[in-house]
Amino acid sequence: MSSSHHTHEPLTPPGVDALSRFRLDGKVAIVTGGTRGIGLSIACTFARAGARVMLSSRKAEHVEAAVQALRAEGHDVHGLASNMGKPSDAHELAACTVEQFDGIDIIVNNAATNPVFGPLQQATAEAFDKIFDVNVKGPFELCKTAHSVMVERGGGAIVNVSSIGGVTPEAGLGLYSMSKSALISLTKVMAQEWGADGIRANAICPGLIKTKFSSALWQDDAIADKVLGHQPLRRIGVPDDVAGLALFLASEASAYCTGAVYMVDGGYLT
Repeated sequence: MSSSHHTHEPLTPPGVDALSRFRLDGKVAIVTGGTRGIGLSIACTFARAGARVMLSSRKAEHVEAAVQALRAEGHDVHGLASNMGKPSDAHELAACTVEQFDGIDIIVNNAATNPVFGPLQQATAEAFDKIFDVNVKGPFELCKTAHSVMVERGGGAIVNVSSIGGVTPEAGLGLYSMSKSALISLTKVMAQEWGADGIRANAICPGLIKTKFSSALWQDDAIADKVLGHQPLRRIGVPDDVAGLALFLASEASAYCTGAVYMVDGGYLT
């Protein structure tokens, strides 16, 4: 900003509760991959912050269990079994959310897949398509479908869960890293094109987080030791480490943040 401008915006008046800006009361949030790990932690955090939550994952029994657990706490939560690799499922998820809650304010694209581990030259076209269908096309289809609904409500927030692999490719995770890099690019495109509509889009890049999805990594002592040896915070992350940042990015507390990429990696990429 130019130093020649000396006009000052008024400071927030004393007495305004800063914590209220982190509340999501009255907001409707979709969380994909929301029945375990990072997604479930985000769904729980949003519900406890006052949001009405639609959560989804592929297996109906997982959806039902997560919904019942949150309803037992008194939250307004619904669920839908969805395969984000199928555009029709993404469209249905948006439609069901509007039908249930009369709108959409927040979308967390957390659902992801990685069926292969190994060198790039062994990766198949089938694996490529599956990974990109779920990790990139799913978020694209869901957000594109929800765009007009969010605009009607004056805007909204999109939080895309990428990975440190989307910034620096991880060994053995070539296609997954590529897809997460594409998701970061999608985030920036949405931020650029939809900012005038009041829609913000940001990406979170978790490092090694203790979830079932990443169990092959953190349960391998050699890999875990190697990661922690390069990491200033010498512990493996937990889902709640990601959920706090997701709450910030979904709430009014981050009203001036869009198109950004945030690391939750214990300093691994520092």
